[in-house]
Amino acid sequence: MHQPDSTPALTTPAAVPATTPAQPGPVPPSDRVPSLAWLIAAAFVAVELAVSDRYGFQQDELYFIEAGRHLAFGYVDQPPLAPLLTRITGLLGVSPTAIRIVPALAGGAIVVAAARFAALFGAGRLGRVLAALATACAPVLLGSDHIANTTPLELLAWAVVLLCVATALLRHRPRWWLGAGAAAGAGLETNNLMVMLLAGVALGILVSGYRSALRTRWPWLGAGLAAVIWAPNVIWQATHGWPQLAMASALHQENSTVADYAGGLPAQVLYAGLLMAPLVIAGFIRLWRTPEVRFIAVTATLIVVYVLAWVPGKPYYADGVLPAVLAAGAVAAERWTARTRWPRTLRGIVLAAPVVGMAVLLPYTLPVLPVADLHTTHQANSTLGDTVGWPQLTAAVAGRTRTWCVRASRPRRYSPGTTEKPPRSTSSALPITCRPCFPATTPTGCGGRDRPATTRCSWSTRSASSGRTSPAAAC
Repeated sequence: MHQPDSTPALTTPAAVPATTPAQPGPVPPSDRVPSLAWLIAAAFVAVELAVSDRYGFQQDELYFIEAGRHLAFGYVDQPPLAPLLTRITGLLGVSPTAIRIVPALAGGAIVVAAARFAALFGAGRLGRVLAALATACAPVLLGSDHIANTTPLELLAWAVVLLCVATALLRHRPRWWLGAGAAAGAGLETNNLMVMLLAGVALGILVSGYRSALRTRWPWLGAGLAAVIWAPNVIWQATHGWPQLAMASALHQENSTVADYAGGLPAQVLYAGLLMAPLVIAGFIRLWRTPEVRFIAVTATLIVVYVLAWVPGKPYYADGVLPAVLAAGAVAAERWTARTRWPRTLRGIVLAAPVVGMAVLLPYTLPVLPVADLHTTHQANSTLGDTVGWPQLTAAVAGRTRTWCVRASRPRRYSPGTTEKPPRSTSSALPITCRPCFPATTPTGCGGRDRPATTRCSWSTRSASSGRTSPAAAC
């Protein structure tokens, strides 16, 4: 009867007595990512770009496009990196495909990182390929990397931080702490959730056998590098009253209903893949049972518990650790199939499971259905539904606003003794004052092709009490 595999994640050369002749030490384990894993990552990027313009912009993307036109070191609801990247990709044109190039590439990098995690954890070729395939087929990655907001960059930053820390500790390469610091700094300039990961990693190291690493200078140099990169946003937050704290409180209030608490854990499992629950469970078990990588188990567990307790309505907040968990599960699956009587059959089943699960959930994660059929999946994933209809909505709003401006621009006299009143806004205290500035054609949206570059449309409201005029809307 086969016994459970207790091979550690790392093998270290045994001490050789000084009186014996020097013998060649064991060949250090190779961390090479297989070519097939690279092909899986390339296929992921190709699929994301192929469907990037199937529907249209999502409202977060429209917000980031506008925020990118007003660059700052911080914003009320997020740090500045995502708007900056949207501004840069805007050089290729304002289109869904252009701004989704970076998220697609980030997803491909995460797939490669998953294969590298598996290598660090002791996987062979099958385990490394399975880790890449399971990560590429995860609904949370497919769906998140279709939208150009903070989530794709956040997931990549988390994966890189964990990978660099694991390499520094497991392969005794302390300079990788600098890479972890750079990735952490970039992550902090993307989303402040990186603080949660760093706290989890620190606690995981403290309760594991790697406390001695904290007595070297490299972790602190990495922390200093992260602090320098994050400093501009911290200063901006401090000088603007820490609006991010109010934003965090609002997220908690909006995502902590009874339904959120009931569905938080099932959603986390489903986001990993329809048939990936056994791999996720096996990954957690292996991380906890293997002393060398237990610090990752502590980190992942703390993050999952925190998200389920504080913002259960946002279960994907914990999925930055998913590549490491799936990689650990791939190691367990590889060794399990090697011990069975039908290894080839089981290997095929294990490799097919993530692909089958992805195929079932694909209409809910990527825009593969015709727009006319989108209503069948909208309830399960409103994000895809949010990418449809914005040109029609902006055209309708522009048409109505043009009508208001044309009416307001007509010269009219109002006699003091008559009952006729000047045109007013929906709020009786705010009369509309606008100028006729719309072109003859109906614009398809702010900055649309049918709109001349010199045209500026706006209206303003005048306060009855102060007499000040403030902008109410502008394109």
